[in-house]
Amino acid sequence: MKSIFLKNSFLWLVAIFFLSNSSFAQTLFFERIYDETLSQASYVIGDTETKEVIVIDPKRDIDTYLKIAQTNNLKITKITETHIHADFLSGSRELAAVTKAPLYLSNEGGKDWQYDFPHTGLKNGDKISVGSITIEVIHTPGHTPESLTFLVTDGTKNPIKAITGDFIFVGDVGRPDLLEKAAGQIGSQEVGAKQLYHSIEKFLKLPDNTEIWPGHGAGSFCGKSLSNIPQSTLRQEKLTNPALQFSGKETDFVNYILSEQPAPPKYFAMMKHLNKVNRPLLVEVPKLAKLNQKETENAIKNGLFVIDARPKAVSGKGFIPGSLLIENMKTFSTFVGSVVDYQNQIILVAEENQIEDLTRKLMRIGMDNIYGYITNPSEQNLALENVKTIDIDTFKSYLGNKNIQKIDVRTENEYKSGHIKGVENIALNTLENNLDKINKKEPVIIHCQSGARAAIAYSILVKNGFENILNYTGGINDWKDKNNELVK
Repeated sequence: MKSIFLKNSFLWLVAIFFLSNSSFAQTLFFERIYDETLSQASYVIGDTETKEVIVIDPKRDIDTYLKIAQTNNLKITKITETHIHADFLSGSRELAAVTKAPLYLSNEGGKDWQYDFPHTGLKNGDKISVGSITIEVIHTPGHTPESLTFLVTDGTKNPIKAITGDFIFVGDVGRPDLLEKAAGQIGSQEVGAKQLYHSIEKFLKLPDNTEIWPGHGAGSFCGKSLSNIPQSTLRQEKLTNPALQFSGKETDFVNYILSEQPAPPKYFAMMKHLNKVNRPLLVEVPKLAKLNQKETENAIKNGLFVIDARPKAVSGKGFIPGSLLIENMKTFSTFVGSVVDYQNQIILVAEENQIEDLTRKLMRIGMDNIYGYITNPSEQNLALENVKTIDIDTFKSYLGNKNIQKIDVRTENEYKSGHIKGVENIALNTLENNLDKINKKEPVIIHCQSGARAAIAYSILVKNGFENILNYTGGINDWKDKNNELVK
């Protein structure tokens, strides 16, 4: 009889546990918003009963979050960030301006890492309530000194989801060298690496079933081996994440995490600054003006910067001399941010149906100084230039010619992993600083992986007065497809 009672009691406890957790699951609103162009994730989390939600790490075109709230009959009542971002311009202040929701931002990291505009400060151990949902703040420095992780907890106070920002990714952890390499904070990378190690050690003590929802996926420059899988668990990361295999080995971790990190795009330094200071807001996607021939001619005469975002096969057949050939693809904003100065006023060249998309991509990195756009330069009777391209056979015939300079414009890490023998490396984002290494009097052949960066490099060289340039458009992909050898 006693055993039957105990058995029934146990079953009731199990039932209550699952009912309570099921009830929590029913009240939890959770949506991940992912920007493929910058490999950046933001989150909307809240209570479906009280209709309150918090937005974490919003992108700058905030209409996405307003639509989510409207569609689901929700109200954005709080806005927060995991850290001061380097890879995109946060939309937190724009969203706060429109919704009147308060900003909750990190007050960790010391006086040099405080936001310069009004907000409610967050410290380690603080809790944010969104209806019945509780979000606990933990300070996880390393990627940046002020970095926070948000633990979404259930009724039993066990964390069920961790919004980790740039702290822990699926398959990687946030790099600690960006402050030094992108923002000029000399000597900070080793300090950050040690902080990151201790943050990881603390995080590993959480329950193994804690879900990890990071701020970035594959393609981001915030780590070196991010996965394209959107989320994981602490248990899975303990088993498979290379950066989590150094428990008790701080020095080995520091050496590992600081090695072979990709070169950060130039615009990262600007993002670090703009995300910290009281800057002008842009609460709507701007509507750009279409320029007539006279406006275009005057703009070019006055030194405005032309970005030709048409497919490289189209722009290569007729582009405005001095313009940059940056095709509208997933990496458009990253390339623009790598080679275009923020002081430049911009003209876009693209099809009508591409203009809004391009505008969104540029506003996400704070490139707001856009004068207008044109769709087809040939219709405006402008003097145009063609890209001189060569195929693989012609490229091979030039490889042994010492009077022809051959340049691979991929990153240093890509080059070291396998390149064509006899070809030197000048990475695209360093090209304008290394023009003295290229002979204007001799022919130059450029290539990259697939042709996109080579097109940009070609236009940079033209802009800087180089005339005898050839573009091996097939690049490494074509070279490998035809079973040719790469060297290291």
